[in-house]
Amino acid sequence: MNRLFLILGDQLHPDPHPLLADFDPQHDRLLMVEASEESTHVWSHQARSALFLAAMRHRAAAFRAAGLPLTYRQLGEHPQASLSATLCAEIGSTRQVVMLEAGDYRLQQAIQSACTAAGVALESRPDPHFLCAQGEFNAWAGDKTNLRLEFFYRWQRKRHGILMAGNTPVGGQWNFDADNRQPFGRQGPGLLPPPPHFAPDALTRSAIADVERHFPEHPGRTARFGWPVTTAQAHAALDDFITHRLPEFGRWQDAMWSGQPFLWHSLLSAALNLKLLDPRTVIAATVAAYESGRVPLAAAEGFIRQILGWREFVRGVYGRQMPALAEANQYGHTTPLPAWFWTGHTNAACLAAAIGQTLEHGYAHHIQRLMITGNFALLAGLQPRQVADWYLAVYVDAVAWVEEPNTLGMALNAWPGMTSKPYCASGAYIDRMSDYCRGCRYNPKTRVGPGACPFTTLYWDFLARHRQRFAANPRMAMPLKNLDRLSDTELNAIRHQAANLRADLDGV
Repeated sequence: MNRLFLILGDQLHPDPHPLLADFDPQHDRLLMVEASEESTHVWSHQARSALFLAAMRHRAAAFRAAGLPLTYRQLGEHPQASLSATLCAEIGSTRQVVMLEAGDYRLQQAIQSACTAAGVALESRPDPHFLCAQGEFNAWAGDKTNLRLEFFYRWQRKRHGILMAGNTPVGGQWNFDADNRQPFGRQGPGLLPPPPHFAPDALTRSAIADVERHFPEHPGRTARFGWPVTTAQAHAALDDFITHRLPEFGRWQDAMWSGQPFLWHSLLSAALNLKLLDPRTVIAATVAAYESGRVPLAAAEGFIRQILGWREFVRGVYGRQMPALAEANQYGHTTPLPAWFWTGHTNAACLAAAIGQTLEHGYAHHIQRLMITGNFALLAGLQPRQVADWYLAVYVDAVAWVEEPNTLGMALNAWPGMTSKPYCASGAYIDRMSDYCRGCRYNPKTRVGPGACPFTTLYWDFLARHRQRFAANPRMAMPLKNLDRLSDTELNAIRHQAANLRADLDGV
């Protein structure tokens, strides 16, 4: 055998697979591995593990149907727990291992170490899935210590010519936040389009059964599993979103509502992160929908900002900042994760809703991740590494290059280089953007006392504890001005109640 081509579980690109341009089926071999360590290095949600395995098995079936020589090591059918150990066992007389660069720094290092130990060369090729190569991102970032999405996004729009009229943005402005991100109000979201659901076939059912057998104590459920696991299903999901939910997506993208986990969100992130779906296809479909008059510009721009802007931005940050990013903790937070993060059994209605649907579906939309679970973790001073591991574990779309920057940089502000301020808010924000507070035992308007909202108490305490840190930040001027209106008596009461909360977070 000449070369061993390693395909990872999140590198399931459609044909022609970019790794195989020079693959010689007479002399080369493909290797795919279901490694139990990928479900156990964080306590992975059962639906997350099932999604990866189901998608891998379908892609393997396509490789076999094309007549390609494939070695596929299935969960429980080989003795090694880790991918790197399985790779060592499979190298044999191979002179070279060839792969697309892993999106997970940990995994890339482990594969490199395995090849070095076996005395075999490793060729890691850039993944063409992305619209901004790591080298291009590094060149854009230069020697900046503070990286901002807005400037990166504009640069991306210009160089790819997306929603541009010459050198100016279509519609005369770069974003339409004034039109987007509205709350539903007391009337709620109204009639919602049903999310797409792909009934598990035999291969997917086998993956679910294996996960439930090998990881019975892991969090989450698989009963509602209906995620796309093939490129054809991913394209069907894209068509469904463009037709039924994209027109209203921008307007309501930050709104939340009880019992409605999906709303107008795309539900495409898992398919994108597994590489079943190409972002260029998603962007082209969005632009076409706008240009044909089916989708308003504000909705199209808001969604493209997520795909062309934020998704590429966090990937660039991850590649540039690892491994230091993994241990970021600028506030020195050390509080352990409360037990209810794994059960959803908390008295706070918003947290119970966001975590409950996460355990049920392996999904929460971006504002629930940022302003409910992430906001609480920041205000309560939870240990960032524990929080980041939780985020990586519980979402079906979770991969390291996405979750590390989103959690440590955005939600927790543990690494300060990618946002101009911490994304923190009191219960008033949650009350404005959802109906969660209506049935909650806590009052979002109350800072102290038995019915005070933990978000509100912890928010004012957080501002007070870090007042000097935020004093020179113009985006924090208004919150600090409001903080200064509090009397010493009230501020002392807030500090006392916050300390009691942090001492017994399991009781929240």
